[in-house]
Amino acid sequence: MNRKLFTVAVFVKINTRRFFRDKTAIFFTVAFPLIFLFVFGGIFGKNSETSFKVALVNDSHSAFSQQFVSEAKKTKFLKVSDDAHSLADAKERMNRGELDATIVLPPDFGTIKNSKYPSGQAVVYYSQNNASAAQTLTTVLEGEFKDVNARFVKADTPFTVTSHQTNDKGLSQFDYVFAGLLGFSIIGMGIFGPINVFPELKKQGILRRFHTTPLRVWQYFLATMGSQVVIGLVSMGVMFAVAITVFHLHVVGNYLELALFLLLGLMMILGIGLALGGWAKNERQVAPLANIVVFPMMFLSGTFFPRFLMPEWLQSVSAFLPLTPVIEGARLIATEGKSLIDVGPQVGLVALWAVVIYAIAFRVFRWE
Repeated sequence: MNRKLFTVAVFVKINTRRFFRDKTAIFFTVAFPLIFLFVFGGIFGKNSETSFKVALVNDSHSAFSQQFVSEAKKTKFLKVSDDAHSLADAKERMNRGELDATIVLPPDFGTIKNSKYPSGQAVVYYSQNNASAAQTLTTVLEGEFKDVNARFVKADTPFTVTSHQTNDKGLSQFDYVFAGLLGFSIIGMGIFGPINVFPELKKQGILRRFHTTPLRVWQYFLATMGSQVVIGLVSMGVMFAVAITVFHLHVVGNYLELALFLLLGLMMILGIGLALGGWAKNERQVAPLANIVVFPMMFLSGTFFPRFLMPEWLQSVSAFLPLTPVIEGARLIATEGKSLIDVGPQVGLVALWAVVIYAIAFRVFRWE
């Protein structure tokens, strides 16, 4: 083996061993992203369902109202509290934030008047801070009453609407969000790893001693990249295992192409960490600069929420952030089954950023 590449291989081995012996590094690289995985998995996972904490005050004595209360307590979207026996009690609990809304059935609810079937109007009470939840609850109840009304009255419906899912694979919201979580993990491995290690090595004088050897900067960078690829495979492998096992992640695209693309993105983002960590003399220098670089990517690249929710001008600006093509490419491969050729624009942008970032990293790197 070429002696220069042998040196690189040795340092890959050393850096990888150093990582797996550092419990703090393992926590922030592997365990910390899993915390976000469970948080967002609980919100967007397939088993998560919208539910409302409500009080159900029945002022009617009709048989239909009794049946309605019984059925409401069995539904999954309503968590009916048994502690509020009047509207006054319910209002007090809503003011304390214990209830989202209160459903009141008036005395005439469910009674048979001039028609041959029961009728009535349920009233939803809510506080100002729960207006959105109450509006959603009202819409849900209207849908439920629509089904009930159809049993009693057959009405012509000249205009109707229906919906069809266009994605035959049946993706969930979590499948879409998972790509953003991978982006967050890549930031942790690619940026926070080097900026935590390099200043410490400089402080201990280790990099200064490396500088007295024939070791070159490109060899040290290549060795760091190699070790981070190994660590990245382990970290992202754990994330995929948990996502598939616990949250039933469904990846449409090819796993090998997805892995290659993510590793390409990791190596590009790693260049930012090498530039920041290689330039800084100590932690005080690198910490604020890292935050300036990381936070815009974390919140504008689609890590925690989709970019299409942003204003158009902000979408145009954020499209050129280094992490944006990584997340978008991963989403296209994972959720739409695209190939590496299909995500050519994202691959090209990642490669362009890699050239620029590593040119800067080589320029600003210093051994002490």
